[in-house]
Amino acid sequence: PIPRTLVLTAFGDMDVSKLTEKPAGRQPIRTVTLPLERLDELVGRMRDAVADGQKIYWICPLVEESEEIKLMSAEDRFASLKPLFGDRIGLVHGRMKGADKDEAMRAFKAGETRILIATTVIEVGVDVPDATIMVIEHAERFGLAQLHQLRGRVGRGEKPSSCVLLYKDPLGETATRRLSVMRETEDGFRIAEEDLK
Repeated sequence: PIPRTLVLTAFGDMDVSKLTEKPAGRQPIRTVTLPLERLDELVGRMRDAVADGQKIYWICPLVEESEEIKLMSAEDRFASLKPLFGDRIGLVHGRMKGADKDEAMRAFKAGETRILIATTVIEVGVDVPDATIMVIEHAERFGLAQLHQLRGRVGRGEKPSSCVLLYKDPLGETATRRLSVMRETEDGFRIAEEDLK
């Protein structure tokens, strides 16, 4: 659930159904936090994962470089990883034409690309059951509901899945708490309650 759902339930005319189990066959998602200083180590592990046939989402908070905010954009991350992964890497974001987005998603789902660099455009409505790794860059910039939704793009098949929350030091108190909650639980109700605090 998202915080809005919880608010509607508490103050509106809406009942709650609580699902406490994952659909049959789904594995837990192992969530880890990693400082951006260890990016090279992560990229090395991604090479191994791609060689092993795994599919990886890599989420960036921006489409393109911004003068106001110093964060890695999807276009810049794609450009930095393309020399390492060649044709096995794709890009999708909200400013692309619909046909280009559809083609990027089709190629990823079909396994023609193994890494999909994206913005939050893939947050909902995307189902690639054999995607097993989610990397969220600058995870400290996202809210709990968004982090939970993004993490939910993996762990949809029968293989174990991982979510890597990449963050830039130093973290503030709120960001530290958010990332801790994401490491500790996959329970959407607990995450929604924490998000309302």
